[in-house]
Amino acid sequence: MIDWARVKELCGEIGAEDFAEVVTLFLEEADDVVAGLPDCAGPAALEAALHCLKGAALNLGFRDLAQLCQAGEKQAATGDTDIDLAAVAAIYDASKHAFEAGIDSYAGIRA
Repeated sequence: MIDWARVKELCGEIGAEDFAEVVTLFLEEADDVVAGLPDCAGPAALEAALHCLKGAALNLGFRDLAQLCQAGEKQAATGDTDIDLAAVAAIYDASKHAFEAGIDSYAGIRA
């Protein structure tokens, strides 16, 4: 669910102090994007929202969320908006909880 190697890499790239800020910003932005998914007006808006969420998820190591967003993004790009947004929200919540539960003990990284 979480690519801890990516998390460690990101922390090493930006430093522990900035890492905590990046995590906070990502989670705030992701919360907003996920909450707004049902309100996306049309396939282009849905595609853009899923693309944004996918990019942030990849950056922070939320592997499963990124994969689900990529599939939804491709689907929306074809004009198909019949995407299981509840599944996106559920995998985001599960990823967020797994990240928060594991970050304190994983490789000494603290968010």
